[in-house]
Amino acid sequence: MQLGVVFPQTEIGTDPAAIRDYVQAVEGAGYRHLLAFEHVLGVDPEGTDGPTRGYTHESQFHEPLVLFGYLAATTQSLELVTGILILPQRQAVLVAKQAAEVQVLSGGRLRLGVGVGWNEAEFEGLNENFRNRGRRIEEQIALLRALWAKSSISFEGRDHRITRAGISPLPPEGTIPIWMGGMADPVLDRVGRLADGWFPQYREPAELAAGLERVHEAARAAGRETDAIGIECRVGVADGGAEALSAAVASARQFEEVGATHLGVNTMGAGFSSPQQHIDAIRVFAEEWGEM
Repeated sequence: MQLGVVFPQTEIGTDPAAIRDYVQAVEGAGYRHLLAFEHVLGVDPEGTDGPTRGYTHESQFHEPLVLFGYLAATTQSLELVTGILILPQRQAVLVAKQAAEVQVLSGGRLRLGVGVGWNEAEFEGLNENFRNRGRRIEEQIALLRALWAKSSISFEGRDHRITRAGISPLPPEGTIPIWMGGMADPVLDRVGRLADGWFPQYREPAELAAGLERVHEAARAAGRETDAIGIECRVGVADGGAEALSAAVASARQFEEVGATHLGVNTMGAGFSSPQQHIDAIRVFAEEWGEM
């Protein structure tokens, strides 16, 4: 199982040197990837009944693809993962261009995690339709892969049209891995049919089996090999001493046993007040885990 970390978006701050030191410490500790969440807009909870799910207009989120352009130059081997980019609130052609650029500058280290999102305020602000986002993401994925594969394409879809045009530079391998996040039944079906991997949100390893079977069922129906679909789970590392650390490591090993191929160690929301404390936590987890 490949171990990575969740970039502590809301707590890392804005000092470029501190961000550089953090990601270099992640790489130096032996982690293989870094995953970043995304939100373009946060809702001001005052005067609105809309959901916030713990994030507001004051929650800091570095824009992942811009961030990865910086991290590509400050790391050597760390895989850079969006977990997730809310694809239907963005223009697919622009995402294809930006993602290809990150792939070029990083030497092929981008894994593009995408999902449909939940925050209607972001879709409104970005002038995209919240109501048909599930349908549109399927066409967007097809368009991304077409644009990455050839220098000139023609594409005629329900929501996108391109006539003999293309992006340059193209990603070195002619594609970029696309993983999907989400837990609803239609999402699990899409993962099985379309995605290179899945980010489930289960807290307990025992919960993974049912969702994984639904994904594999959809994959088999689409004529795909189930072992071609990666699974990235997540464990939180709390500021709770040796006992909490041991529990997190034990949970990570259980996720591996039930089928996870990747795992993200998350220190965000654990009570750490400085980037150095996040660094210390992921180093201790790595030492407890052993060889990566």
